[in-house]
Amino acid sequence: MVDFTTIVQEIDELNENYCEGCFVKQQLRKDRGKTAAHRFCIDSCTIGEQLQFLGRELLKSNDK
Repeated sequence: MVDFTTIVQEIDELNENYCEGCFVKQQLRKDRGKTAAHRFCIDSCTIGEQLQFLGRELLKSNDK
């Protein structure tokens, strides 16, 4: 079982390495707005999928 701190570190690392400065997100924000860019990250981005998975794991570790 992965602990809370490790999950948070993984989330931070993904965000720093892939999300900050993401060209796709920046372009979508410019072309279609903040909501459309956010929706892309949630629905279509593989990093977004990983972040969602880690978020669920974080919730599980918090419940125990």
